[in-house]
Amino acid sequence: MLQTAHKKLEVYTIARELVKSVYLVTTSFPKEEQFLLANQLRRAAVSVCSNLAEGSSRISKAEKKRFYEIARASLVEMDTQLEIAVDLFYIKPEQLLKIESKLESVFRMLSKMIQNFS
Repeated sequence: MLQTAHKKLEVYTIARELVKSVYLVTTSFPKEEQFLLANQLRRAAVSVCSNLAEGSSRISKAEKKRFYEIARASLVEMDTQLEIAVDLFYIKPEQLLKIESKLESVFRMLSKMIQNFS
């Protein structure tokens, strides 16, 4: 594995934990949702980590900022999808608490990183 800078970021570590939490909670989704809402949630979670990694490897501040903005947008997408999953009774509100705290932490950290480029 590459020893790159993003792996040392706390935001990246929490984002990876978020991916794991999303994968675990979506395994209990109904079978017909495994390729729909569950898949979208998983892809959005992975997108956060991927865009953090890619952004941190960019040289220009504008490019870094753009990838961090995309990562943050994926978090907002996840938030919406999690709300829908709760509305459909796929996730219990108490299951959401663990995911929500990680989601909020990553969002806050990414927002601060983006703000530093302004």
